[in-house]
Amino acid sequence: MIVVEHLTKQYGKFTAVNDVSFTVKQGEVFAFLGPNGSGKTTTLKSIVGLNIPTSGSIHVHGINVRTHSKAAKQFMSYLPQRVIFPETLTAREVVRFYSSLRNISKSVADEALSNAGFNGFSDKPVHEFSGGMIQRLGMTVIAIPDSPILLLDEPTANLDPQGVKQFRDFITEQKAKGKTIIFSTHLLAEAEQLADRVAIFVSGKLAALESIDNLRTTFLKEGTIEDLYLHYVGNSQK
Repeated sequence: MIVVEHLTKQYGKFTAVNDVSFTVKQGEVFAFLGPNGSGKTTTLKSIVGLNIPTSGSIHVHGINVRTHSKAAKQFMSYLPQRVIFPETLTAREVVRFYSSLRNISKSVADEALSNAGFNGFSDKPVHEFSGGMIQRLGMTVIAIPDSPILLLDEPTANLDPQGVKQFRDFITEQKAKGKTIIFSTHLLAEAEQLADRVAIFVSGKLAALESIDNLRTTFLKEGTIEDLYLHYVGNSQK
């Protein structure tokens, strides 16, 4: 489904991602776990085609993202870490606009908005929305095209407890539909609860790649999955 091989991304002399390789299977929920600045966002943007790798390759459904970006993007929907919509538009207008870009009918867009639970805010301008509501609007937008691959960058960063629960329900629903999902987080509990596998990023490198179950088993005698995360962060700072 998604094959990343020896991905390296440099900005001048700074190496944001250093020789990262992994494969994401179809229907898998895959988490990027790591502290801020560890390379999670750069890797996600490279998969989507928003970053051009310094070296390495990325294939989505066998399509080279660098050489055939438009074709690869047809399979993906992406939610950035900072979601920005025109503040004068209403939620309904935002959803309908993005639906029109994918030739999706207004009725489908309106149904998605209704299911999102905006509690009377569907026809109010975005500037009246909290950060959590804007994030929820973003998740509504990326779900409308029914893309087989969803990529979400720190999707729970601005959500309140109710929003986090809705996000978890959203991931569960999308997985049940057979979607492939990659999301980044610095929250251990989020990755542990939702992901099938986790890639731990530290200082631009892939420090570990393992299933959640295997990580629990491996570190059962020594501690928790949190101990594993702190172990890699500590080593990277030495």
